[in-house]
Amino acid sequence: MKLIKHVSVSKVLTAFFLFSFSLNISAQEIDISKGKSLFNANCASCHKLNKKLIGPALRGVSAKYDKEWLYSWIKNSAALIKSGDDQAVAIYEEYNKVAMNAFPQLSNEDIDNILAYSDYVPEPVVNADNAVVTTSSNNDSTLTNDIVLVLLTIVLLVLITMLFLVTKTLRNIAEKNGINIEKEEGSKFSIWQSFIKNQFLIFVSVILLLLSSAYFAYGYMMQIGVDQGYMPVQPIHYSHKIHAGVNQIECQYCHSSARISKHSGIPSLNVCMNCHENIADYNGEEDLEKGYTKDFYTNEIKKLYKAVGWDEETQSYTGDTEPVKWVRIHNLPDFVYFNHS
Repeated sequence: MKLIKHVSVSKVLTAFFLFSFSLNISAQEIDISKGKSLFNANCASCHKLNKKLIGPALRGVSAKYDKEWLYSWIKNSAALIKSGDDQAVAIYEEYNKVAMNAFPQLSNEDIDNILAYSDYVPEPVVNADNAVVTTSSNNDSTLTNDIVLVLLTIVLLVLITMLFLVTKTLRNIAEKNGINIEKEEGSKFSIWQSFIKNQFLIFVSVILLLLSSAYFAYGYMMQIGVDQGYMPVQPIHYSHKIHAGVNQIECQYCHSSARISKHSGIPSLNVCMNCHENIADYNGEEDLEKGYTKDFYTNEIKKLYKAVGWDEETQSYTGDTEPVKWVRIHNLPDFVYFNHS
């Protein structure tokens, strides 16, 4: 009986030890998604992964410093600097003697997850057919209305010229064969007479005239805003879906004039920079079918920086600005508006 009890107790203790050990191992598993959340909540205001912001870039930081040192630095950088640590003092001096905020609430596991996220390099996104998604503006991919009109005019001139040459050739052939062509006294050969006698040419001319009239009529009507669904290519691409939809930015934060005016107004680029001083890269979802990749959106942010004269390296304004020439979408009469007030 004693042997049986001893064996049973041993099995229970062993099972308990293994269970506790497995819990400890599972608790220490790296969670990159959790690391991303912790990074955005605690680090993103001062750090970026691939470039300097207020503090250094954090991509690959775990390979530069000892992990125990990173634990101490992140939890209380001021204490580490005060202790005279060479690495801590060097960073403190490099960044204008501005100490990093202390994060004593972060556990070693939290810091491990943040470091795992900062070291993580996602695989490049490739669609099933390995197709390269390319985008081009409407000006490069389609003929403009003006070019179409010019082509139609050229076609008409070519037809008239061909008619004249054919008529002249037939007259020469007739004269060589001794065929006399009767002419009215006092009249000369007229292109206009040949034109009105050719029903096909008259038909083509009428069609071209109708198309040209429709083109100019459409252009005139577009001036009063009846072009529903018209979406011109703007100098800087902006997505309401990302800003007001995904990120839940209040409409009136950007369109502040809507609070007191009947017009919502176009936000100043300074309003954009309230957020984009710290958001230089797009890390949201992509729309590969339309060509809206992360690189595409990041490049649009760079256009914003160029317009306002923002230097990413020095994190300051250069004063060298460029006005953004937005393309008008609607040009409605004064009596057509939505009164926001």
